[in-house]
Amino acid sequence: MDTSALFHLLNQKVRLLSKELNEHLQKHDLYTSQWTILYVLSQKGPMSQTDIWQYLKVEAPTMTRTLARMETSGWIHRKPGKDKRERIVVLTEEAKEKLPDVMKTIKQFEQQFVAHISNSEQDQLYHLLEKLGTKRSDE
Repeated sequence: MDTSALFHLLNQKVRLLSKELNEHLQKHDLYTSQWTILYVLSQKGPMSQTDIWQYLKVEAPTMTRTLARMETSGWIHRKPGKDKRERIVVLTEEAKEKLPDVMKTIKQFEQQFVAHISNSEQDQLYHLLEKLGTKRSDE
């Protein structure tokens, strides 16, 4: 298998996903990068900025800028953590009220995006993606 072709295709599909998702999120004044933060906070609850950028594999300065925009827009609130450097990120009440509508938009988009692959193929893709970047046990 030509791994270059494989990774080129994967990269193109990720770009397509991001571009089309951004188009759907426009009506909520959100971008994909912001949605990933909202999703993580809705699933895991309040988190430190450090935990968020490490979990999402994003550079700290990029995360700080994105969170600042989200705070200005009323999606999140940052409060002091255990020490003066730590900041805990929480969803605002306004965000919690808007989230079901955003999730509805996301779900509709996701269903359209995977419409041509079966449920079992979706499961297979999920498991294959989980394996990417992990070491094999026999190495």
